[in-house]
Amino acid sequence: MTSDRITAAIVTTEIVPFSKVGGLADVMGALPDELEKLGCDITVFTPLYASIDRKKFGIRREKAGAGGLSAKVGGREVPFGLARATKPGTGITVWFVENEHFYGRPGIYTTEEGEGFADEDERTVFFNRAVIAAMRRLGMRPDVIHCNDFHAGLIPVYLAVEDDPDVAFQGAGTVFSVHNLAYQGLFEPDFLPLAGLDPRLFKPMSPFEFWGRVNVMKMALMFSGLVSTVSRSYAEEITTSDEYGYGLEGVLRYRRDDLVGILNGIDTKEWDPATDQLLPARFSADDQAGKHENKRELLKAFGLSPGKEPVIGIVSRLVDQKGFDILSEAFPRLMELGVKFAILGTGQQKYHELYTEMASEHPERFGVRLEFNNRLAHLVEAGSDFFLMPSRYEPCGLNQMYSLRYGTVPIVRATGGLRDTITDLDTGSGGNGFTFEEYTPSALLDAVRRAVKFFGDSKRVREVRARIMREDHSWENSAREYVALYERARGRVGMRLTTP
Repeated sequence: MTSDRITAAIVTTEIVPFSKVGGLADVMGALPDELEKLGCDITVFTPLYASIDRKKFGIRREKAGAGGLSAKVGGREVPFGLARATKPGTGITVWFVENEHFYGRPGIYTTEEGEGFADEDERTVFFNRAVIAAMRRLGMRPDVIHCNDFHAGLIPVYLAVEDDPDVAFQGAGTVFSVHNLAYQGLFEPDFLPLAGLDPRLFKPMSPFEFWGRVNVMKMALMFSGLVSTVSRSYAEEITTSDEYGYGLEGVLRYRRDDLVGILNGIDTKEWDPATDQLLPARFSADDQAGKHENKRELLKAFGLSPGKEPVIGIVSRLVDQKGFDILSEAFPRLMELGVKFAILGTGQQKYHELYTEMASEHPERFGVRLEFNNRLAHLVEAGSDFFLMPSRYEPCGLNQMYSLRYGTVPIVRATGGLRDTITDLDTGSGGNGFTFEEYTPSALLDAVRRAVKFFGDSKRVREVRARIMREDHSWENSAREYVALYERARGRVGMRLTTP
């Protein structure tokens, strides 16, 4: 482990193009590619879900040397298989953990009805144990094991607390990345023996106890060599109060010197209006004519009346965290501004019902599509005049960067990654959007009102669009920061376990 070339194993429960639920998949789909370009030797571990098309991606079951693999869950050995594929367009090997019981079902994290799996505790233990067993069998010696969110959070714990000289990668440094602190992996105390950890470790104020329960993310934060999250502002916010820290702000303050915020980038090949084959018309900063055609198609797709009024697009999970509570309160006054809305997404039932009602009351100005539709997501980005993200908190956010690339001016609450990427146009010549600080309907309304006023100056709109479309939000700079993080993490784990 002395080579200058960094060898890293990335562990994730979703990765584009194989599997996706949220932004984690996009990050994991893009970051390894950029790391490889920078000279890193990258391997990825992820589950083989039933939804993954094995034939399409050329996924092959590994036979040679892979027989007899198992992961200990509680007192039993759970057998699993290994399959592999090369990530499209790269030389990166993706290893898939195969188990029909845990991954042969529909859904990645939830049932088809949206309920969490009742055996999530066993699935979590299984995946972490299986990845370690797979790396051992494959004879891997990574410099760094990069674990993402709580689903991979036990690996840093096992490497820090278990003394196993037979594990060749025992000296690997660990990085734990927090993509969304709200999902922590909370289980009852009997999770510890299920995970193969001494139940006597469950003591008040210990890494293994969190308000009477076990918190996998808390353990990962304590036992990882370094911790990262997905923007500089979010890294600061989560150490300040329980509004952002979700009860882990004390732990994060304790690890402050080891906590790094690295802003996500975007896939500039997939999100390029000049080449985007999902759009009815392509366009660029120098030739914006196609954007107007996309707007016309967007209005048709959402059943809105034709016209030049400003269109505000939204592509999001329809949940409170994304600001839909204050947005809903502001809607009556927003509609008075003469704007149109095109909303794409799914989420909480209350918003499904409310927005369906809004669409029936304002059919020519309020359109909603309650679905996941990638083609429409691209059309919303390309055809809208503004893109609204009024999030209560936003670790990073990607849509505001997609919007900039498509000349769609973001309107965002200044929090997390939104604060790091969007500067208010009314504060100076370098602005690229409209922001508001207070999490209130009136603050949101004021930002939209200013955006509508801006829209009335067509010359300025064209100039701003051309400028923001040229901003660089690619992964290259962020990937360089990850390389520096990996260099720092070599051979580094977090706290060591003391005897119960």
